[in-house]
Order: sequence, then structure tokens, then C-alpha cells
Amino acid sequence: MKPNARPQGQVRHSQVVTTFGPGSLVDLPIQSVIVGGLENWAGVSEEVHEARLIEKLKRLLNLPALKLFSPPPDNEDPTAPRTGITAWQFPEWFITQDVERGSRGGITRSRFLVHRRALTKGKYIDNDKKKHPVVPVRFVRACRKGHIGDIDWYWFVHRGQSNCRRQLWIDERGTTGDLGEIVIRCECGLERRLNDATVPGTLGHCDGSRPWLGRDSKDACDDVNRLLVRHASNAYFPQIMSVISLPDRNESLEKAVNQVWENFLQYVDTLDELKKERQKKPPVKAALEGFTDDEVFQEIEVRKGTGDEAPIKSVKQAEFEVLTATKEEVGQDTPDGDFFARALPKSAWDKPWMSSVERVVLVHRLREVVAQLGFTRFEAITPNVEGELEMGVQAAPLARELSWLPAVENRGEGLFIQFKKSAIDDWLGRDEVKERGRQLRAGFEAWKKSHPQSHREFPGMPFYLLHSLSHLLLTSVALECGYPASSIRERVYALEAGYGILLYTGTPDAEGTLGGLVESARQIDQHLRAALELGRLCSNDPVCAQHDPQNQHECRFLHGAACHGCLLIAETSCEQHNDFLDRALVVPTVEDLNADFFRAE
Repeated sequence: MKPNARPQGQVRHSQVVTTFGPGSLVDLPIQSVIVGGLENWAGVSEEVHEARLIEKLKRLLNLPALKLFSPPPDNEDPTAPRTGITAWQFPEWFITQDVERGSRGGITRSRFLVHRRALTKGKYIDNDKKKHPVVPVRFVRACRKGHIGDIDWYWFVHRGQSNCRRQLWIDERGTTGDLGEIVIRCECGLERRLNDATVPGTLGHCDGSRPWLGRDSKDACDDVNRLLVRHASNAYFPQIMSVISLPDRNESLEKAVNQVWENFLQYVDTLDELKKERQKKPPVKAALEGFTDDEVFQEIEVRKGTGDEAPIKSVKQAEFEVLTATKEEVGQDTPDGDFFARALPKSAWDKPWMSSVERVVLVHRLREVVAQLGFTRFEAITPNVEGELEMGVQAAPLARELSWLPAVENRGEGLFIQFKKSAIDDWLGRDEVKERGRQLRAGFEAWKKSHPQSHREFPGMPFYLLHSLSHLLLTSVALECGYPASSIRERVYALEAGYGILLYTGTPDAEGTLGGLVESARQIDQHLRAALELGRLCSNDPVCAQHDPQNQHECRFLHGAACHGCLLIAETSCEQHNDFLDRALVVPTVEDLNADFFRAE
């Protein structure tokens, strides 16, 4: 491996965390590299503070202490101490750029396949002393644990049966670029088609190579190597966790209890006594407004030493509680702090088709903190429906000794819709919905059989419903809010405590605070109606509406009535990578399964 002598390219801070973190493959202007581990990041100094996220990550990684830092900026001053991210040259095999063309044997293009050690000043010199410019080979080997390395091309061509080290060639015997038309050829006469490398075990067992962590960093591994195309979308999946910064509800609760502790609450011993105090004593009722009886009584027990500390809530549960407890908008409130939200008065959106909506919230200001804690290859790790990452999933490490993680702050705005729990519970009780649920679960079980390593669980029908509606609503809002659909993200809340959808946007810079989503929330009744109309008919109907999740030929096991013509959006916007979607649960389709939530609208 060979580190870059000088910086050759730049990426944005947010891209480092979400796309080009340690272990990722990046094409710079003059070479291909793999981004180095955290030990090789110089100039890290800007700490990101988010106590709730840090506590989650410490428990997830089983670490006693942890900090979050923003990726280091590139210092262009040659006299200043070096800053930035070290990257290592990878892969080490190259192919020549100039092409030898011919018709014998069906060859259309033939190029030298050479190792880095055979290069002279970045070029390959053949036996005729002719210099050939080179580019990195597109193909490498990797395993499901994230290990990666160069393919032993001599071993591949000779099937491990010879020590021949004659000149290798890569022949493209066609124009499609299909692996079956690419042949690795040795001058000894042996050759092998590249599509043989797609057969499990053909490339041998993984040696645990972790080039992003430097030399002598191999890990024990018993997995088999798989062919990986460097530019493919499955070459790198960052394992990220994000939270929205919320006002400290515990601190607010403590202040509220303090106001009435001496005169009232210190004498309360049971939950029933607390309820009576809140009903009969106006000062108590006023001081504790916005907090549930259970929350207040738990605080009373902690103070008296008779109760335990409040359990750590899931990521989405904490967010949902704050969003559903926002005060109603009155006059011209001035947004301040990292989080500011106000509920839109019901009179502004009360329409017949909004009967299932409980609350609409204008999120004027929010701060999202996103941290990366690992990565995978071939298959992504997605959070569960409560925003939590799975504890049992093995991801590749970002450093040899982990003491901090890269993180980025996004600031922006959003809109939140809370749905009536009773309305969704009634919908779940319908026989047609139960039958559709059996079909979707059968599709999920079929997907699990082909992904035995996955820890995913069936998310439930409310999540399918809200997730599908979220995509329709996002598409509708994007037409008028001023943001492209790819810059709007979703958070779907399908919890025991209730149901809701948050659409938000945020960036590290000023974009994301322009007010477009807040203004869209003021016309949410029109946007919701437009979203329902979008879902009724797809350009691929009736094929889309009639899709069976269990269909073994289409292999779209996690979709009901969903395709690129109706529900699928940019994966940067979707929290589940466009899985778990079915518009037949939202509105009637041409298949008319009678399982839709908004049938009367």
C-alpha cells in the first residue's frame, strides 16, 4: 500500500460521514484510493456535542467513553501543520489505457493487466520499450465482513494449479461490458472468463485484509471472497445513526416539579393522589402542563428514593414525545435554539379528508446530528422502525482502537403530522387489512430466506401504511416547497405511543432554513389530498397494483403495490432504502383490495 503524498481531491464534511468514510473506495483525479482509518485523520479538533446520541453509541459499541468530532478540514497552507484525511492507494492492479484491437478469436479490445510494482513513474513499459498509461482495475475481492483486497489474478487464471508469472491480459470480447465477455488471459495460453468469479468460493477464502487500517491490520476471517466492482453501489454502506436534537425534557420536568414541590408534591405517595392534586389544585395543574402523570410520578419517586431512574428511550420515542407535546402557534413566535416547533391550529387544516389527523406541527428549526460507527459491503444495515441499530450486526471497524467517531451537524426545518391512534387501530382490525398483512409478511419471510444473515424484523402494518404515505406526501410537497425531493428526508413514527410522519431537510450550511417546508405545512390539507391522488393510479398499473410480494420471479419481496412509477424515491430520502412500501394500504388501487386507510377520502 502506498499513501498519497499530497491531497488530490476534496469532499464535503457530510459526504465523509455518509458516503466516503473509512474503508470507502474513492476515485481521485489521478488515482484510486481507499480512505484511511480514524488514526490517519489529522487536524481533528471540532467536537460535536449531542449527549443523547453519544449515550446510545456508547451502549451499542460497549465503550466507557466516546466523543464525536467533525471531519478535519483541508488546510491549504503549506507552512501550517498537516490536516485532512489520509487515503491509501487501492487497488494495486492496473490495466493499460491504450487499446490493441483485432478480430482474431473475437477479440475487440485487449489490454495489459499489471501490478503496481511493474510500473515506472506511473506507466507500464512493455518489451518494446513503449510506455503505456494505466488506470486502476475495476474489480477487487471482498467479503461480507467488510474485508477487501486485490484479486490474485495469476491464481484466478491458472485455477491455483501453476506458478506461472507470464504477462497477463484483459480481453473484452464484446461491446456490452458484461462479465461473460471479459476474459483474463495469460501468455502461457490459459484464460478464464470473469463471470466465473461470481461463483461463491472461486476467489478463495478471505484473508481478513483491512487496507484502510494500514499494514499488519489483518483480521481473522473464515468467509469466502466475492467479486466486487469498485464503482458498484454495494461496495460501501456506512452504518450511521442520527438523532434530532431536542430540548432537555428532563430538565424542564425538574423545573416544573420544583415550582410545586414544597407545597404540594412532596406529600404525594401514589399515582392516584397525584391525579387528584392536578385536578383540584390550579397551581399544580398549571405547573405540570405538558407532562404526563406517569412522568411526574416517576420524578417524584426518584426524588424520594423509592423509584428508579427513567429508562433510556428509543431514538424515535423521545422525538415523538417532544413533537406531540408542542404548544399551539400563537402570534409571531421567534424561533430560537436548536429546536423550535409550534402546532398549527386545527382550524387551519380541518377538512373531511383530514379526519384521521390528530396534529400538524410546524418545525421551524431543528438540528440533526449524524454519526458513523462502522460500515458494511454488499448489504446495508438499516435502523429498525424505532431508529435503533441492531446490536448483533457485525460491521467493519473505522479504527483499530475506537475512542471517537466522525459526525456532522445538519440544521434545517420540517413538518410533522400526527395521526389518531384510534383510527389506525380500527383500520388494523379490518379483515381485508389482516389478509393484506399476511401477504406482506409472507413476502418478508421469502426475503429472509435469501438473506439469512440479516437481523431485520417485519416492521408491522402501521409502518407499511405510514411509510407509503410518507413517500407520496414527500413527492407532493417537493413540487411546491422549493427543495428538490432528494434533499427532503423522512422519519416514520410507528410506535406503541402513537403514529406520525416527519418530513425535514437540513444541511451543514445555510440551505435547509429557507422556510419552504414550514409554509407547506400551512397548506398540509391540500398536500395530503394531492398525495392521495398520486397514489390512486400508477403509470405501471395494473402490473404495479397486482404485484404479489411472494412472487419468486420478480424478487421484490418487500414491496406490495410499489414501483418507480409511484412510491420509490431517492434512497437519500428514505430511511429504509425504499423497502416496506405498499400504496394499496393508503388508497384504493385498480386491484381494489379494500385494505386502504383513506377509502372514504
